[in-house]
Amino acid sequence: MSENRRMMNRMVLSNLRRRPVRSLIAAIAIAVEVALILMIVGLTNGMVRDNRTRMAGVGADLVVRPQNSSMFFALGGNTLPLSLATLLARQPGVKAVAPVALQVNNKSFDTISGIRLSAFDAVSGGFVFLHGGPFHKPYQAIVDDLYARSHHARVGQQLLLLGHEFQLTGIFEQGKGSRIYVPLATLNYLTGAPDKAAMIYIKLKNPAQTAAVLAQMRKLLPGYNIVPMKEFLSLFTAAHMPGLPLFQHVMISIGVLVGFLVIFLSMYTTILERTREIGILKAMGASRAYIVEVILRESLGLALAGIVGGVAAAWLLRELLARAFPTLPVELTLGWQAEAALIAIVSSLIGAVYPAWKAARQDPIAALAYE
Repeated sequence: MSENRRMMNRMVLSNLRRRPVRSLIAAIAIAVEVALILMIVGLTNGMVRDNRTRMAGVGADLVVRPQNSSMFFALGGNTLPLSLATLLARQPGVKAVAPVALQVNNKSFDTISGIRLSAFDAVSGGFVFLHGGPFHKPYQAIVDDLYARSHHARVGQQLLLLGHEFQLTGIFEQGKGSRIYVPLATLNYLTGAPDKAAMIYIKLKNPAQTAAVLAQMRKLLPGYNIVPMKEFLSLFTAAHMPGLPLFQHVMISIGVLVGFLVIFLSMYTTILERTREIGILKAMGASRAYIVEVILRESLGLALAGIVGGVAAAWLLRELLARAFPTLPVELTLGWQAEAALIAIVSSLIGAVYPAWKAARQDPIAALAYE
């Protein structure tokens, strides 16, 4: 590194240290920008991936849904007749069939699944209970370990679901579709949809014959949406969630705007305060490019400090959320951390362009006379 570059770096560090409050505020604003991007994207992507992982844990080979059904099953209603499950169970190549009814709990907005326990066990391989065991009576329920931790639930206590008290009989290991299960007949009764389901899981005797069995079932039930589980799981990405990509882009744009405005205001006021200093540099022979580079390096230094703080804040918030709300997963990937850092750097440099240009265009004589 040349002596000129070392001198420039010392000047940049000196300028940042000379205005510690302003530098700290600018770095914090950029940290907020980075943390906002990482938390919004991490939370939305984490929830989508969590749903995909839990759906894959059911272990079905095929999924039957009503025609034109939404990915938000609990909002689509239970419209599949349970007689379909009986019909599908008799088809060649089918090992087990499990109808599932869904309903959103009107108190906590958790999705509740109604199942026939023996049929669901035949498809999924059964629950792994960490505490207690399966339900045997109408108004009993089982929940996964994350739900239990989040709601401080214990075996034997009463849960308020759909406006009724359910006895919690077991806590199972997460990864089996829903987080809350109750008897299918009970959920049908409470939702006023007797003998209905939202979807039907199908387990095949030989998964290698999925294509043949699928073709056979589509001929048998031409008005229904029947897809392989692998194809169904491929829909569980942020890009396929209605409105989610737009939400992410809006929030990222807000973060970029915050970073841009803070750096712009910080650098602009800095230029006004350092008018005489800039005049001295230009009088000593500093070129316009040199002045621009000094300003951009200062903004880059603030951006790097903000990036470090923002990434650290995002990981801290992730840990705090995991403790307070175990059912809200946050996915912080290296790819998005790098993208958030790049966004922060670009927005900071863009925010510093005009102040740098203004500083470079100052007349050295007028700058030296500035009070």
